[in-house]
Amino acid sequence: MRFKLTPSDDSFFDLFTASARHLVAGSEALAQMLGADRDTQVDLAAQIREIEHHADDATHAIMRRLNSTFVTPFDRDDIYNLAGALDDCMDQMEAAADFIVLYRIDSIPKKVAKQVGILRTAAELTAEAMPKLKAMDDLVDYWVEINRLENQADRLHRALIASLFETEKDAIRLMKIKDLVEALEAGADAFENVANTVETIALKES
Repeated sequence: MRFKLTPSDDSFFDLFTASARHLVAGSEALAQMLGADRDTQVDLAAQIREIEHHADDATHAIMRRLNSTFVTPFDRDDIYNLAGALDDCMDQMEAAADFIVLYRIDSIPKKVAKQVGILRTAAELTAEAMPKLKAMDDLVDYWVEINRLENQADRLHRALIASLFETEKDAIRLMKIKDLVEALEAGADAFENVANTVETIALKES
């Protein structure tokens, strides 16, 4: 790690960790929606919206700290990019939850649960990685695994879309499920973007 001659504000690491923990909570609530009844889905979607609001607050806290801090622990643009990337993950999970409720999707395909499972694992790995930014140690396995998960998500996404067009006879239902599947795929992409940003930061600081 590169040594700095001037002190920096270490509170950023706590803020990134807090932001990532919201992703874990959001992914867990999203997973619960898949097998739930309509009323429970509505309640869980509201819970995810609340989590998203807390995630937004965490993002704003990072931005306020960034604007008020002279010396940052790493590049200011990288702090901005990482905060935005974390926020994007939560936004995509909220979008997926909204599709389930607003479209009144019942009988969700089983492979969708696998998509959500990938997001849950990515969220947990991301939350574990954020505190490690302080020392920039033991992060390689994190971004390698996230990239592997995103590749898995890509293959699953293609298989799901192909299956929908092959088996779904109701065009409206096909479009609804496709929107849900696309939001979950965008979520996997967002987690990969977080990992890529972390990799960029680590390489700059090495």
